[in-house]
Amino acid sequence: MAVINRSSGYAMLSDRGYNAGCPRRKNENMNPEKRILGFFSASAELKLEAAPALAPRILKAGEAMAQCLLGGGKILSCGNGGSAGDAQHFSSEMLNRFERERPGLPAIALSTDTSTLTSIANDYEYAEVFSKQVRALGQPGDLLLAITTSGNSENIMRAVTVAHEKGMPVVALTGREGGKLGATLKTADFELRVPAQSTARIQEVHLLIIHCLCDYIDHRLFGDAG
Repeated sequence: MAVINRSSGYAMLSDRGYNAGCPRRKNENMNPEKRILGFFSASAELKLEAAPALAPRILKAGEAMAQCLLGGGKILSCGNGGSAGDAQHFSSEMLNRFERERPGLPAIALSTDTSTLTSIANDYEYAEVFSKQVRALGQPGDLLLAITTSGNSENIMRAVTVAHEKGMPVVALTGREGGKLGATLKTADFELRVPAQSTARIQEVHLLIIHCLCDYIDHRLFGDAG
């Protein structure tokens, strides 16, 4: 069941395992295997119910990424924790390959250089770890992939602000109600918001979105695999 948020147009899925992952009453003697199956079911059901709203948005975001690369630009990506892993996952699929042989594509994950991250955090503040990199590396024609399950990560917000200053469009992967980030995105940006509360469930859909974007880019730039 989905409850529509009239202001955003997004549907928030009801708590049938999406928000909690699976039932977790303290005194419930749940079979461990059933608990695992509950996670699989919750993840699969969220993906299927979110797909109709997300698919056209993924298509538009994928086209923006393809146009960036066709125009000689690069894609910068950032996130914290598991979202940092997602940012790196996307970058690796671009630089190396996704599911087909093709030339590497220019992408940089801003969460990988520990010397840069720690020096910025030490000399300034952690909230600047991505924005200073975007300011140094980003150029008009580039694109920022910003990943935050809550939409409220301050360092992601600042990176988006700098991207706007540099004339870079933003593809934002968010969750829940979009947080503060959703309200700051511009008409040239793309928000791919997962309508759920559980961080784990949101991250699982974020990974699927990333794979959809990689597949779209491959087919858009290199055609159907022979």
